[in-house]
Amino acid sequence: QICLSLVKLLFYLAHSPLGSIVLLDFQPRQFVMVDGNLKVTDMDDASTEELSCKEDNDCILDFPTKSFPLKCSAVGKCEGINEKKNLFNAYRYFFTYLLPHSAPPALQPFLSDILNATGELRYGINETLKAFEKVLHLYKSGLYLQERPLLLKDYISLKGFRTVEGEDYKCWPSYSHLGCLLSVHSAEEAAVICNSQSKCQSFIVTQQRTWTGRPLALFQSSLTDLIPDANAVVYIKRSASSGERL
Repeated sequence: QICLSLVKLLFYLAHSPLGSIVLLDFQPRQFVMVDGNLKVTDMDDASTEELSCKEDNDCILDFPTKSFPLKCSAVGKCEGINEKKNLFNAYRYFFTYLLPHSAPPALQPFLSDILNATGELRYGINETLKAFEKVLHLYKSGLYLQERPLLLKDYISLKGFRTVEGEDYKCWPSYSHLGCLLSVHSAEEAAVICNSQSKCQSFIVTQQRTWTGRPLALFQSSLTDLIPDANAVVYIKRSASSGERL
């Protein structure tokens, strides 16, 4: 969410009515999340000036660990230098820390491609935004889910009940510090996740939603007390259930 919002912001800066705007003091502390969108808190160090040049050798974009050769345009300006400077700073201050492991395994290769392409400045801001929007579409639609044997049949469903939420086993990246609360596309995907975790014996798809509209599922290591809830369904591994327990 943070990286996509940042890319949308940089897309606007690259195509602003004032021309391409560069953030000269590009640091994480210069940004803040407001209603799910990333905002710049200080525009004092923003500039529309693009580096003047006479030849391509005048257009070297230098960073502490990398340098990139750019083209000198016919009007004597280094082509796209403001856009590329913003994008590489986004890569080194945000993408490298936030993108790895921040999506389901099937989507990781797409994020790795974005990471590599922006780290080498093979993508401009237009291509970067398009790549992010593709990943978001796959994520929200569930199209990233690979065809596999249906695992939900291995679970007993108890409709009209939910479990008592309490401290349980932890997982990453959980939305709760008390237990394992993860975003899922459906109960079927939740069953796949539960099967992949040795401690998981049951789960419930909650009414909570993430910023993408996906529900959160709570995974638990044991059956706690069941509470009547007309809108809820508890899924219990058949191997974990017994006549005595139910």
